Amino acid sequence: MTPDGRRAVSASYDNTLKVWDLEDGRELRTLEGHSGIVFGVAVSPDGGLAVSASEYETLMVWDLETGYGLLRLDGHSGIVYAAAVSPDGRRAISASSDKTLKAWDLETGRERGTLEGHSSSVRGVAMTPDGRRAVSASDDKTLMVWDLHGLCAVEDHHGAVFDLAVSLEGRQAVSTSANNGLKVWDLETGSELRRLAGRSRSVMAVAVTPDWRWIVSASWDKTLKVWDLETGRELRTLEGHSGPVSRVAVSPDGRWAVSASADNTLKVWDLETGRELRTLEGHSGVVFGVAVSPDGRRVASASEDHTLKVWDLETGALLALFECDDPARCCAFTSDHKLVAGDALGRVHFLGLEEP
Repeated sequence: MTPDGRRAVSASYDNTLKVWDLEDGRELRTLEGHSGIVFGVAVSPDGGLAVSASEYETLMVWDLETGYGLLRLDGHSGIVYAAAVSPDGRRAISASSDKTLKAWDLETGRERGTLEGHSSSVRGVAMTPDGRRAVSASDDKTLMVWDLHGLCAVEDHHGAVFDLAVSLEGRQAVSTSANNGLKVWDLETGSELRRLAGRSRSVMAVAVTPDWRWIVSASWDKTLKVWDLETGRELRTLEGHSGPVSRVAVSPDGRWAVSASADNTLKVWDLETGRELRTLEGHSGVVFGVAVSPDGRRVASASEDHTLKVWDLETGALLALFECDDPARCCAFTSDHKLVAGDALGRVHFLGLEEP
């Protein structure tokens, strides 16, 4: 039923929907387009759209004023039994015999996420008035409550996505890809905010300053670039490595960046000027990982040479060396200054560090 109570929309086993005038019972129009039984229908809060759920794994979005089919939503692998529309009319949630629910963008028709957890067909779904939660009903004898806040799928890169950085408040992200792309995303909606150009080879890694002012990207072309996140403008290029730059990290105060490279070195950069401050030498293989400690005083590196090293960021002095049985692929500092590292066999190592 439309919110004003004047019209109803019915779903039928004859593969159609019908729109009815509730004042006089008159049929206003028939909506045709499904090739199977229509099990459910939901109407948008403004009464302008309907979303129908069908036997053959699809949903359709309709203009109720004209009767035109606007979008076809494909993605389920089973019967779609029900749908619900968000209070703002921008999203829909569908329930299916494939045991999942899916979130959809009603403006673009894109799938924004899949909700998995039921062990049998999902027969019904409803959304709370604030649009933040969905409740699903299943043949597995359960109701499930889902948090929809920020649920989205970001699907617009045309090459493998290598890295991403998320803002501290969790509202935006920056991603890098094999098609030379850097993109900034709104994580609430999944929409692309801006796209940064200027790379000649694949962008391997990205880091963002804590104030979300600058992006630092690392590339296969042996350079790093600094970008203004607000405008998308390229500010400067950092040149000095003799091999592809595999990783980059930014200091907590946002003043410095540290890059890791296939030339077996790390470099420390002044982000304000683009000047190279120092080179950290000592690895005998590709440096795959780099991390800066929470206090900004130390740098950790992970290398193909089976070692992890810890450096003094101010002086470049080597503070600690850890040997691994296999190539070290990544590293990170915990908030209490422990070092966590992963190796080529998928093992995770936890290492204690003494305060300098």
